[in-house]
Amino acid sequence: MKTLFISPHPDDETLGCGGTIFKHGSQGDELYWLNITGISEKMGFSKERVQAREQEINEISKKFRFSRHINLQLPTTKLDSLPMGELIEKISEVYKEIEPQVIYTPYIYDVHTDHNIIAKALNSTIKWFRHPYIKKVLSYETTSETEFNFLEGKRFKPNVYINISNHLNQKIEAMKIYKSEVGDFPFPRSEKTIRSLAYLRGSQSGFEAAEAFQLAYERQF
Repeated sequence: MKTLFISPHPDDETLGCGGTIFKHGSQGDELYWLNITGISEKMGFSKERVQAREQEINEISKKFRFSRHINLQLPTTKLDSLPMGELIEKISEVYKEIEPQVIYTPYIYDVHTDHNIIAKALNSTIKWFRHPYIKKVLSYETTSETEFNFLEGKRFKPNVYINISNHLNQKIEAMKIYKSEVGDFPFPRSEKTIRSLAYLRGSQSGFEAAEAFQLAYERQF
């Protein structure tokens, strides 16, 4: 089964569904990673920071054993300045190349503008008559973004839980690759927070540890 993981920024895929990525891999699925944004010296980032990020991405790709990693390198935190049609077209082109059956995406009401915009674009790309191979789309939660949405009626409400009991430690080790993104508890992207959320989702679904998702679309064959 071809499975595509979409991240607004490198680290979102690990935070939101790192355990699930490892689980899909253990089941023999083909894994693909589409990252939307990138950083560059032109954007004001130092050469050292850009090189460090490239190294992190390469390490993560090897860690998860992605069959292919695609990085659109769109400007981080500035997706709201791009035409929505352009973003939809770029994502659709990736679909045509890969023909994924299952897609994991950021939650549409995350507080980060990049997450919000990408999820809205994705919503326009899953029409069955354009991409009939897509069977299922799941939205993941990203610690530090999803839980800070306080809009009434727009909070993340998981209805799909995936058992990652055998993959939680792998997820933690993968997250440590993003050295600049991990902090000490109570920082949301800390090991303690990631483990705590996994145990909470596990307690809600009868597993030792789990990742939670909101089903956005499913087409049964």
